[in-house]
Amino acid sequence: MEMSASDSEGPEQEFYHESILLEEVVAALAPQEGQLIVDGTLGGGGHTEALLKAGATVKGIDRDAEARHYASQRLARFGSRFEAVAGCFSEISKLAKAGNWGSLDGVLLDLGVSSHQLDAGERGFSFRFDGPLDMRMGEKGRTAADLVNTWGEAELRQLFWDLGEEKSARKIAAWIVAEREKVTFESTLQLADGIENLLGRRGRTHPATKVFQALRMEVNDELGELRRFLEVVPDLLKIGGRLAIITFHSLEDRIVKQTFREASKLELDRPEWPAPRPNPHLVYRLLSRKGIAPGAEEVSRNARSRSSRLRLVERIKTPAA
Repeated sequence: MEMSASDSEGPEQEFYHESILLEEVVAALAPQEGQLIVDGTLGGGGHTEALLKAGATVKGIDRDAEARHYASQRLARFGSRFEAVAGCFSEISKLAKAGNWGSLDGVLLDLGVSSHQLDAGERGFSFRFDGPLDMRMGEKGRTAADLVNTWGEAELRQLFWDLGEEKSARKIAAWIVAEREKVTFESTLQLADGIENLLGRRGRTHPATKVFQALRMEVNDELGELRRFLEVVPDLLKIGGRLAIITFHSLEDRIVKQTFREASKLELDRPEWPAPRPNPHLVYRLLSRKGIAPGAEEVSRNARSRSSRLRLVERIKTPAA
C-alpha cells in the first residue's frame, strides 16, 4: 500500500509515496501478458502500475474510496486491464466470486499504511498533524476516539501492550482514563501531545508512536483481516500461482511467517507418533526462507521502508488436489 510517485503527473502527485520493495515484488510475481493478479492493498497504485506495465491484468482492492478514485485516474491508460474494487482484502473470495475472476496467477499484499494516510491530518492517523482522532481506513466502523473515550483502563492497557508493544501501556492507559474525566479526546494532537507530556521525549521517535499503531490496528482489525485472508487465499491461486506479502512489524510478520511455514511442510512429526505423517495442510512451496529486506539504497531513499519484509510462496499441487 505504500505509494509511488514515479511516472506521475498532476496536482495530486503528493497523494502517494514510493512503493516499497517494488523491483522485488515484480520479480517475485513475474507478471506476464494474460495473467490475472490481485493487488489486495491498492493504495495509490504503485505496485499495480508496475504489474500492469509488465502486461498483467490487475484487480486492485481497497476499502479507501479516496485511494480507489486516485488509482483509477492514475491507471486509466491501461483500460480494461485494471479495475479498482471496493472492499477489504479479507473479502477476496467474495469479491472474486462476484467479479467472476476465476483462478489467480498472483496475489500481493502490502500491509503498510500509505504515506498519504499518515500525512493527511484529516484522516486521523498522524501525531504530527492535527485532525480528528479517526484512523479508519474505510468509511464505516468505530473510530480511535471511540476506543479512547469508552474503553476501560484494563482494556486500553492490554491494547497498547499487545498491539503496540508499548512498555508504558499501564501508565498511558491510567492517564487517558483520568484525563477523559475532564475533557473528551477528539483530536490526534490532543492525544499525542498529552502522551509526550506524560512520558517525555528521548530521541527521534515520538512517544505516542506505539499507541497510535495499536489504535490504528484495532480500529481496522488489521490482524483479523490478515488471518481471514490467509485462510481463504490458497483456494483462489492457480497451481504455480504466487502470493507475496510485505509486512512492517513483528506481529503481522509473525503471522505470515508461521502460516507460510506450516503450509509448506511436507510432513508433520510429533513425539507420540511412530513416524512422520503427510501434512494435510500442505498448499505452498516457500520461495524465500527468510523475509526479503529492502537494500541500503532503498532505505536511504525511503526511511519508511526500513522495517519492511517481503515473504513469498507458490501454490503447489498436493496429493489431495
